[in-house]
Amino acid sequence: MTNVSATLEKVSIRKWLFELAIEALEADDWKVEKIPGSGKSSIRKITKDGIERVATIRTSQDTWIAFPRTDDGSAWATLEDADVVIASSVNDKENPKFGQVHIIEADDMRARFDRLYKARQEAGHTLPIGRGVWISLYGREVSDPVYYVGAGAGLANPPLLKRKLLDMESDKSELVAAESEPKVPESNAGSLTIAEAKRRLAATFGVREDDISITVNG
Repeated sequence: MTNVSATLEKVSIRKWLFELAIEALEADDWKVEKIPGSGKSSIRKITKDGIERVATIRTSQDTWIAFPRTDDGSAWATLEDADVVIASSVNDKENPKFGQVHIIEADDMRARFDRLYKARQEAGHTLPIGRGVWISLYGREVSDPVYYVGAGAGLANPPLLKRKLLDMESDKSELVAAESEPKVPESNAGSLTIAEAKRRLAATFGVREDDISITVNG
């Protein structure tokens, strides 16, 4: 059974972290704009002192962020086209007290993901194309365990903005009301695989796909 209150809280925090990232950029005198036709809700054009950069915003509720490989396996999807990564994360997975926003050069982040990907391949890990590879923002980079290769971008780039987590009760109330509204079923909706459902849920709640468990009762 789904823990609805926990789900609503995750949705609220994810929304808050994304908005915090925008606020941090604007407070640092960046003009933030959506990019028409990009097809990616996390991508923004940021402009400051006549300099334009493409930013990808990543939120995290467990201090890890992910990017998948491109379909041909040659690069990192979304990250490949970015100039900077805006990482907006809680400070601690188990006992979060703050949201903090980091600006990380995309070249640095690509290098970190490349190191991690190579290390995991050499360790014999299965890394399906299209599935996110996760990297720790605040862990210390070490070679063992292999998951911490490339870690520490949040340590190397001090927060641009740090703020206490807001009281989420009002946001949760709004979400409860929204979920209570009757939904009209889509008659032509296609079937959904377990893998796709896990991918969507992981993206929605800002967790890894491995943390999603789905039970189907016939």
